[in-house]
Amino acid sequence: MNKLNNLANITRKDFPLFSSQRDVVSNLIYLDHAATSQKPIQVIKKLSNYYKYENANVHRGAHQLSAKATEEFEQARKITSEFINAKSSKEIIFTRNATEAINLVAYSWGNSELKEDDEIILSLMEHHSNLVPWQLLAKRKGCKLRYIGITDEGLLDFDDFCNQINDRTKLVSLLHISNTLGTCNPIQKISKIAHDYGALVLLDACQSLAHQSIDIDSLNIDFLAGSSHKICGPTGCGFLWAHENILESMPPFLGGGEMIQDVSLFESSWSDLPFKFEAGTPAIGEAIGMGAAINYLQSIGLNNIQMHEREMTKYLFNQLQDVKGINILGPSPEKQENRAALATFYVKNIHSNDIAELLDSKNICIRSGHHCCQPLHKYYKLTSSARVSLSFTSTTDEIDLFVEELKSAINFLKSNS
Repeated sequence: MNKLNNLANITRKDFPLFSSQRDVVSNLIYLDHAATSQKPIQVIKKLSNYYKYENANVHRGAHQLSAKATEEFEQARKITSEFINAKSSKEIIFTRNATEAINLVAYSWGNSELKEDDEIILSLMEHHSNLVPWQLLAKRKGCKLRYIGITDEGLLDFDDFCNQINDRTKLVSLLHISNTLGTCNPIQKISKIAHDYGALVLLDACQSLAHQSIDIDSLNIDFLAGSSHKICGPTGCGFLWAHENILESMPPFLGGGEMIQDVSLFESSWSDLPFKFEAGTPAIGEAIGMGAAINYLQSIGLNNIQMHEREMTKYLFNQLQDVKGINILGPSPEKQENRAALATFYVKNIHSNDIAELLDSKNICIRSGHHCCQPLHKYYKLTSSARVSLSFTSTTDEIDLFVEELKSAINFLKSNS
């Protein structure tokens, strides 16, 4: 058992939340990593250092403080590009979050490239951030949305995808890993078929970037949306990656300072990439913090993280077998080894919020609700579910305590229903 916890024992010391020296509850168990990651001290110090000693606007000032801030900011862009194996840092657009990155594609690329009766393929398991922007685009442009179904095991129905794609398909926009089912989608196979039909592929990588190595060349995609707060970085920052030639062809998303080359009273010209899409003062410290978070993850090793989380997921599912009355959504680790390190479940006639609140009273943090996946919950005829999600800091002891308290919560709620 100690071997299973090796990586967690090494890394937990880096996280103030898990330190016994903090002022809040010392025995808190955080099992909501899929919602947002905790931040290591290396990221906190980097963010603090910017605001203490390097606080200046980027790209605009001639003084030394601005030069230092710009250097750190652009270094974060380079770190991000190398993280996903992009050809150039010019292909990285800093955004507020992954949701804004997807909206950027929908409004800029979608408005300029799509026309009435063009089709976009999504799936039933998408997060709202990869549904709503395309719904809005479909209303603006008269496009059609198609949805790939899921199998009984909670996997993407690949045969259904093959049946739905056609010459009118212009975009396939999918999450890499489901934040609810845990399913890891076969993006390489999907990309090949999509490109054969002349369609582009957008990948929502929010649930995969911190858990496995991502290579955009290997995945053969055209757009990727990522979020800082899911990868141990600060909130308020994310990024869009796209091929340089695609970004060059896209009009600006937002207008204002920084994204311009020349402005007159009646027209303007745009800056080169990536600045064309970064209007106004960016989240400078947050982007620098995201770069530090990526460096931190790489210092641990994405392969080491993935191996640890796979073993923890197997352990979690094995322990959950002893919990009477729960139903788990999505594939088991036996059905899909590279699934996410999470388990989403429900108990008939018990609301997931009640389970989460009772666990919280025992200092165990899990998620409850629809997880920004209402269509998926409607497919399963559920109004909500509970979710426990792990990371490389998770331990078997945490899982054991969670399962023990989950049993108690279910028994209490059933006896009082």
